[in-house]
Amino acid sequence: MAQPDSKKIFFENLSGAGKAIAVLTSGGDAQGMNAAVRAVVRMGLYVGAKVYFIHEGYQGMVDGGENIREATWESVSSMLQVGGTVIGSARCKEFRSHEGRLKAAHNLVQRGITNLCVIGGDGSLTGANLFREEWSGLLAELVEQGLIEADAVQKYSALHIVGMVGSIDNDFCGTDMTIGTDSALHRIIEVVDAIMTTAQSHQRTFVLEVMGRHCGYLALVSALACGADWVLIPEMPPEDGWEDKMCQKLSANRAGMKRLNIIIVAEGAIDHNNKPITTEYIKNLVVKCLGFDTRVTILGHVQRGGTPSAFDRILASRMGVEAVLALLETTANTPACVVSLCGNQSVRLPLMECVQMTQEVQKAMDEKRFEEAVKLRGRSFENNLKTYKLLAHRKPESELPTSNFNVAVLNVGAPAAGMNAAVRSAVRVGISEGHKMFAVSDGFEGFYKGQIKEIKWADVGGWTGQGGSLLGTKRTLPAKHVEKIAEQMRKHNINALLIIGGFEAFLSLLELLTARGKYDELCVPMVMVPATVSNNVPGSDLSIGADTALNAITTTCDRIKQSASGTKRRVFIIETMGGYCGYLASVGGLAAGADAAYIYEEPFDIRDLQANVEHLTEKMKTSIQRGLVLRNENCNENYTTDFIYQLYSEEGRGVFDSRKNVLGHMQQGGAPSPFDRNFGTKISAKAMQWISKKLVETFRQGRVFANTEDSCCLLGMRRRALVFQPVVQLKEETDFVHRIPKEQWWLKLRPLMKILAKYKTSYDVSDSGQLEHVVRNRPKESDASVAM
Repeated sequence: MAQPDSKKIFFENLSGAGKAIAVLTSGGDAQGMNAAVRAVVRMGLYVGAKVYFIHEGYQGMVDGGENIREATWESVSSMLQVGGTVIGSARCKEFRSHEGRLKAAHNLVQRGITNLCVIGGDGSLTGANLFREEWSGLLAELVEQGLIEADAVQKYSALHIVGMVGSIDNDFCGTDMTIGTDSALHRIIEVVDAIMTTAQSHQRTFVLEVMGRHCGYLALVSALACGADWVLIPEMPPEDGWEDKMCQKLSANRAGMKRLNIIIVAEGAIDHNNKPITTEYIKNLVVKCLGFDTRVTILGHVQRGGTPSAFDRILASRMGVEAVLALLETTANTPACVVSLCGNQSVRLPLMECVQMTQEVQKAMDEKRFEEAVKLRGRSFENNLKTYKLLAHRKPESELPTSNFNVAVLNVGAPAAGMNAAVRSAVRVGISEGHKMFAVSDGFEGFYKGQIKEIKWADVGGWTGQGGSLLGTKRTLPAKHVEKIAEQMRKHNINALLIIGGFEAFLSLLELLTARGKYDELCVPMVMVPATVSNNVPGSDLSIGADTALNAITTTCDRIKQSASGTKRRVFIIETMGGYCGYLASVGGLAAGADAAYIYEEPFDIRDLQANVEHLTEKMKTSIQRGLVLRNENCNENYTTDFIYQLYSEEGRGVFDSRKNVLGHMQQGGAPSPFDRNFGTKISAKAMQWISKKLVETFRQGRVFANTEDSCCLLGMRRRALVFQPVVQLKEETDFVHRIPKEQWWLKLRPLMKILAKYKTSYDVSDSGQLEHVVRNRPKESDASVAM
């Protein structure tokens, strides 16, 4: 089941021998920076390069001495889960001067360093590019001053720069997510969820200020993820008279039996005259106009602190490895680049193109060209804003289109965190499009029993932060009850179906499609949104719920590893969920810093187990104190968790002892992560817009009749975009016996986990980022308006 090795390009020929790479963190700190530093160091050492830490950012580069130290494999152990940056970060005035950069160049040349990996914001990266452009001139000056030999100019003729963006604000153009943003959202949402309970108790209004002096991403996405009543961001100042509109909205929500109001404000929020809008101003406004009990909470540096999320660890690890590959491939003519993420794909972008576009956003805002500023932020930001407006502000009945279509929404399969956010989004978008929305309880079991009722706008208020499935969900498939389901479709005049669920939802669509020949009632547009912790649905790289499960695994692994600190050497064997799909074990292993992850898709035998034990034994004899091994629940029927635990216990006797832990259903529970709330909201909104379009296309002679393959689709994330795919076409891509796709993108991440755990392996670079140009955001048709 492992991916075939043909057509792979490996980096064995990209040797780092004789090269010296230095890594530094500069500017503000961000969670995940340590994961990036760890990946750069270990990948650099793996390819044979010398790797150096530059402590305290550019200040350390200018000061030299002990600030520039050679890194070892062990020096980055146990830093994956640590927030901030352990090598320090400082803003450096001296580096902005020519003399400062001359000192920095001298310190680098003394150690033979000509490859820099800079982790920071746009200011840090701009400084690095200037340093690169001046490099040859700086070396010439050093020769003149007699500080270096003349042959050093030839030997160290070019300085190569690769940047990674570490910033919680997500304010850098060209990348969907910067390192630290997801963790900051976790901190914000944790606070908002906690505040909601106390606000509900006292019927209070809370005004929350989040970071974002020049960028409203954190405010916007946290508002989307918690269903805030109002949000204020610098890119889109409110129109004149916004105060009255906001108070009317808050008042209307209270009248609709809502006991609390949440207003989220970016610290850089402004009005149309570029005048700051403060939390205190909003509080006084609400108290004066409405008399509501109102409190202000300023989150401040809480957002920068804490443990990095699973997403940030994986992003930073992927980007760190990509940065080293980019440095190995660079030539004297290659422009300085930034490694970043577009959709689910690694990309390399010219550094200065990204910086210039980032500066253009600020210029547009200063000149009050706010719509242009939103577009320059990128498609992801623009779509977040459109989706928030669509879901937060209900149009008056008189302004709603009247479609006279009935759309049913149901959950199928096991519960997954984020399902409720998806249902809320579908219901509200459907109502905005003029449809009558129906909620089906308990999946297809409830469908054939007639547990169908209309669901209104207010019914889904407060659903985004709820775990599990509020509609109820069952694994029952429709084939046995298709006649009764068709009867209920006829009785309630259901014109379209939106199914949110896992592999059972995929099978259900195939069964309903087959039954269309017999029942005209099933000839309606049907679309499925993938939602399962296992992430095993064909046609989609990601599923709603998988990120929450990964965070549960990562947090638990952190605690389990910490339990052994200060004791003797110990290896933990952890069993994860996922059925036959090894996504949680593999990607969870990468996020938690596992030494091995056993999965069904990559067959293993007793020799592999023995090799892993020997590898861990060798590591334990050095300074490594704790080992972590993940096992997917169905990876092998004979090599069970107990068997592996006993094998490790016996073979490691005298060197380390072993413990086992089965994580179980804790991976399915809990409040959804910000990523799952946001992903569920946007993908479900896009699905509803597709349904609206299909209903219009298939309405003929007074009825909806859709019997073509493309009227029964799965909406999935494929690399960089959300794509509608007919379920019939996905049959060829599916292993129905083991309920997994035949090809899975994340298998390419497994060698990365092995490399970072000090195994010798081959890493496929055929999928690594190629240098591209920054694409300006162009207006898209409405069908694409909620793409990730």
